[in-house]
Amino acid sequence: MLYRLRQRSQEEGGFTLIELLVVILIIGILAAIAIPSFLSQKSKAYDASAKELARTAETTAETIATDNNGEYEKVTPAELFNYEPSIQTSSGKGEAYISKTTHAANEYSVTATANVTGDEFTIKRSSTGVISRECKSPKAKNGCAGAETSTW
Repeated sequence: MLYRLRQRSQEEGGFTLIELLVVILIIGILAAIAIPSFLSQKSKAYDASAKELARTAETTAETIATDNNGEYEKVTPAELFNYEPSIQTSSGKGEAYISKTTHAANEYSVTATANVTGDEFTIKRSSTGVISRECKSPKAKNGCAGAETSTW
């Protein structure tokens, strides 16, 4: 019986140290490839949130103008928040927020800032009704098409 136990233990195979090290090395290489891609996706998500906030503020500004005989004089962060409570007007919790607005009788601009990346997305309406979009990034490699200032 002792002979059978010895024979059985010699037949059982496992992974060698070299095989285990090779597997760990492969997992390390895959992680080194995946982690930078994941971090890039996170910054894109923060920027997308700021773009969507700017777009929501644009729609809300048009609503404010509709209620005020087509004038944009009342387009302020506080008034945007009064019309649309989902618009965040101060930084906090890592979310995008409306950092500034400008307004005149026939024109306005709203700027949303991605709190984590610092990228600013601005939508402007000129007095002729032309809508333009601008992006400013403190780091040229972020969400502004690889430049410090661009359109989106």
